[in-house]
Amino acid sequence: MLPSQCAICAGWGLGRLCEACVQRFAAPRPRCRQCGIGVVDGVERCGACVLRPPPFERTIAALDYDHPWDDLVRRFKFDAALDLASALAQRLLAAVRASGEPAPDWLLPVPLSPARGRDRGYNQAWELARRIGPRLRCAADARLLLRVRDTPHQLALPPAERAANVRGAFAVEPRRLGDVRGRRVAIVDDVMTTGATAAEIAATLRVAGAAAVQLWVLARTPSPQTG
Repeated sequence: MLPSQCAICAGWGLGRLCEACVQRFAAPRPRCRQCGIGVVDGVERCGACVLRPPPFERTIAALDYDHPWDDLVRRFKFDAALDLASALAQRLLAAVRASGEPAPDWLLPVPLSPARGRDRGYNQAWELARRIGPRLRCAADARLLLRVRDTPHQLALPPAERAANVRGAFAVEPRRLGDVRGRRVAIVDDVMTTGATAAEIAATLRVAGAAAVQLWVLARTPSPQTG
């Protein structure tokens, strides 16, 4: 790491996030094992996951999508702030290691549509996955999971409409179904809000024969009840 200004406090140090800001703003918190929402200490699964379990076994979330991470993630995602990629990937890597979960067989970023990929110039989920995979010695692949239908951005829709918006939008590369069958897969994304996109991808991977599916997400939108 080279000397740089911290993206949060603008102090000088090594890397884009100083240790003081990481300690202050990225302290671990209890989370629902299945969906990653913040919960009170001692609770393994939130009420929503008990009543209606999502099609993925576990969510590992590094941060709450709240100050100061919401601004950093928006810059990383929409403003081509790729100078933040390694520092943000390190936060997700730290959360994965702290979870004690074994490395999966595949690390798959949530794919963008070709049109959105051309407009943005990069896939922020892949920027995270390709940095984490080598550190965990697991394969990261941006071409195994496809977005086969372009959809309006989830942020533009009310939460109740998001599941329908992404239904049928993803597929496993047809010539590589054997790479998924019987394997453990982790989906990588930058932000999780309702979990509709992750649920659709997890269901797609399950139909393709994946043995287990997790979600690894940089930031989780906090519940109004838990903050």
